[in-house]
Amino acid sequence: MFATPIVNIPEVAILGLHKITKRPVVRDGKVEVRDITYLSLSFDHRVVDGAYAARFTTRVIEIIQDTKKLLSEVL
Repeated sequence: MFATPIVNIPEVAILGLHKITKRPVVRDGKVEVRDITYLSLSFDHRVVDGAYAARFTTRVIEIIQDTKKLLSEVL
């Protein structure tokens, strides 16, 4: 289910996107089947501050979750 991308020289970071699968999740107190994927971010702490990496990952999640944001970022 999970993997850790390996940062190779001269890379600074790598984002792993995993397979989209249907999983049960709780939304507003109800169990629903939703498409779920996992993200894995590996980065070189000597170059990238962990706070920046966390904000980047959060932004990627926000864009993926909202298709309007996804389209506005692409276009």
